[in-house]
Amino acid sequence: MAVGIRQKIAGVNAEQIDRLNAEIDPDGNPPTGLVFHLSGPVDGGWQVIDVWESREHFDRFAGERIVPGMAAAGLAGAGAPEMEEFAVHEHFPR
Repeated sequence: MAVGIRQKIAGVNAEQIDRLNAEIDPDGNPPTGLVFHLSGPVDGGWQVIDVWESREHFDRFAGERIVPGMAAAGLAGAGAPEMEEFAVHEHFPR
């Protein structure tokens, strides 16, 4: 079953997210299991909303690419994001 993952990363801005994306290269090397991704600024930081084929796909991507990418982009001090997982009932387009 697909899962949604909502993350808020406190104190992070667009420039920092662009550095992170340069490190993890989600466009050039799309993560296995990612169905949908969006992100943008919110009060106090940056919000990410993803839909994944499974929680295991997200966890693998986070461990293999996000955590090392944050360190390489100088964001290791940002701390763990506030995160919420939710079951996805439906998503469009398919």
